[in-house]
Amino acid sequence: MANITPTLEKIQNIDGFVGAALVDSESGMTLGLIGGNGMNLEVAAAGNTEVVRAKRKTMKNLNLRDEIEDILITLTKQYHLIRPMRSRPGVFFYVALDRSRANLAMARMTLADVEKELTL
Repeated sequence: MANITPTLEKIQNIDGFVGAALVDSESGMTLGLIGGNGMNLEVAAAGNTEVVRAKRKTMKNLNLRDEIEDILITLTKQYHLIRPMRSRPGVFFYVALDRSRANLAMARMTLADVEKELTL
């Protein structure tokens, strides 16, 4: 797990970055976090764990045999991006972005690239 902090530091370079966390979806606990600008990332991680669980339950109930690539929550002032790791689906990235400064397409691409570099 030695490269969690450097991985999160790369996410910090995304335009509009507010904060990010790497989260264990089984417990809702953070494995690492960076930034926040006054936002309690541990509370956000726990809350977004429930979002991931709900989506997975819904997919199971609908008999969808697929994987979540990412989940976007659009607020009036922020984007919240949730991306489960492909190599470890029980772990997800949570990233909060300032909507007025963020390029959502670039943020998604950067997050996908960063995920490939992380080893747990």
